[in-house]
Amino acid sequence: MNTAANHSVRLGRSDLMVSPICLGTMTFGEQVSEADAFTIMDRALERGVTFWDTAEMYAVPARQATYGATESIIGRWFAARPGAREQIVLASKVAGPSRGMPWIREGKGMTAADIVASCEGSLRRLQTEVIDLYQIHWPERHVPAFGNLYYDPAQEVSQTSMHEQLETLAKLVQQGKIRHIGLSNETPYGVHEFVRLAEQHGLPRVASVQNPYCLINRSWENAMDETCHRLGVGLLAYSPLGVGLLTGKYDHSGITGPHAPQGTRLSYPSVQKQRWGRPEALDAARLYNQLAREHGLTPTQMALAFCYRSWRVASTIIGVTAQAQLDEAVDAWQVQLSPELLAQIDALRWKYRDPGQ
Repeated sequence: MNTAANHSVRLGRSDLMVSPICLGTMTFGEQVSEADAFTIMDRALERGVTFWDTAEMYAVPARQATYGATESIIGRWFAARPGAREQIVLASKVAGPSRGMPWIREGKGMTAADIVASCEGSLRRLQTEVIDLYQIHWPERHVPAFGNLYYDPAQEVSQTSMHEQLETLAKLVQQGKIRHIGLSNETPYGVHEFVRLAEQHGLPRVASVQNPYCLINRSWENAMDETCHRLGVGLLAYSPLGVGLLTGKYDHSGITGPHAPQGTRLSYPSVQKQRWGRPEALDAARLYNQLAREHGLTPTQMALAFCYRSWRVASTIIGVTAQAQLDEAVDAWQVQLSPELLAQIDALRWKYRDPGQ
């Protein structure tokens, strides 16, 4: 059977082999209880999803009370499952400069000491000696990300050079605390500069970039795809379902109101104010969802297959809150999208562009 469990993908030019479906864990400790998280992790391992992604700032939506909760849950799962850690490729992230989260760090920068302290904290919570892929969650410098469309030089407050960041990560590699490095929420300039510095100074080379990629946010295809293809850097696609908009569950109810689904990420007011809460994002998602149904697919199947089958994507990160959602996402690996359907998807994108950017 052609299943995701039968495949592995080389991440960039590194020697890191990962499953093409990655378990996103940011809901563990907020939407998902520890017991349910254990069930999901057990099932993921059983289904061959052996690449897991977390971060020091999780759970989300971020708040002080749940800082580090997700990593701690994963760490307790490892402790309760002897031998399981060796079966998992584990990714985590150091938070960038504070975005309204002073409980992570007060300063506007991300110093060498910050990176080291964050890595060591993650190792303790995860109850592991090494993190296989350690990523910078968002750039230390100012970039248009998280719904901001434009770069503004006036907002530049960078305090730690990319070279210093790389040197610090290199020391963590030399100490055996991390194996490979990655970026997240990056731009073409950032990827080029990190790769240039690594090659010029003999420092660790970026293996991957974790950025949003889905039917309602294909901004990756506007330069990042060429950049990463030519430089040999893999895409870890996050939010492939547009935070649930591309499952169809909001098509009739909307994201607010008496009939809107409860207990989802979009039920949090803080998330509703972000890019995924834009009316245009739901409007476009409804059209993609209807297109899926017209082709005999569920919206979830089409949205995931779009990522799974793209040459641009190394691994697709699926965030689930129940075992049934995990199984649905893994089963969608079987789905193929016809050239006709892909052309219709492109036609919708031409008209509605990237409202989830």
